[in-house]
Amino acid sequence: MFSKKIVCTYIFSLIFLFSGIVFANGHGSAQPKKVGILLVAFGSSEASAQVSFDNIDIKVKKAFPNVPVRWSYTSHIIRKKLAKSGKFMDSPEIALAKMADEKFTHIAVQSLHTIRGAEFDDLSNTIDGFKLMGAFQDIQIGQPMLTSQKDIEKTVDAILASIPAKRNASEAVVLMGHGTHHPANAFYSALAYQIQLRDSKVFVGTVEGYPDLDLVQELLKKNNIKKTYLMPFMSVAGDHAKNDMAGDEDDSWKSVLSKAGYECEPILKGTAEYDSFASIWVSHLSESLSHFKQ
Repeated sequence: MFSKKIVCTYIFSLIFLFSGIVFANGHGSAQPKKVGILLVAFGSSEASAQVSFDNIDIKVKKAFPNVPVRWSYTSHIIRKKLAKSGKFMDSPEIALAKMADEKFTHIAVQSLHTIRGAEFDDLSNTIDGFKLMGAFQDIQIGQPMLTSQKDIEKTVDAILASIPAKRNASEAVVLMGHGTHHPANAFYSALAYQIQLRDSKVFVGTVEGYPDLDLVQELLKKNNIKKTYLMPFMSVAGDHAKNDMAGDEDDSWKSVLSKAGYECEPILKGTAEYDSFASIWVSHLSESLSHFKQ
């Protein structure tokens, strides 16, 4: 983990490289107000996952038609993979440096992550660095999907609304989240508990955290489930959804559950493809932009 000093030094170098910006410290003439939006996702190298980002982009531009929108990916690995195929995506640091060069004065950075995990922590540190340097008159960060109790309630509503209409009351729905060792992983358990209060046959599991697939299997057995729909609880139906959840490998969720006797039907659709989920991120972005009103 880089120290804040190293992060700030790195960001300063980027801004020096991309712009001749005069920091807001009382020197030079005042810039006219120019508000911009930076959408920040983990990213995906799967071409089919772009539909999720396109939906978010459409919703944001519709909600804030007069505010320019930029994009960045936090994953260096994803950016590197995309670059090999000729598609170049900026990191948050580069994107913000470019926006400084474009003379933006107020930036609303909206995280498109699901929880306040390590990726969000790193993004927050980056923004703190820009604040310390005075690169913009104001810069705000919008929270991930799951940040508050109100967010969990909205997310439960969105999950229930996204379940296939053909599913009957005896069939289960298993949501696959990413999971993390970060303390924010607790949001998955909170979500799992609260969605059970609404529908006892909807279960939440994670690939790299808790609840895990073993617990999901115990709950499926306890409820005498015969068929289950597998749905990704991630913004995009990318590599995890296609391989870890719905792949044909022996250790995929579909293979493990099928071997255990369950009929599985994967739904390859990321949360950002659904308007009900997208609206949660847009509401957080709206909160950030409200800080710029005079």
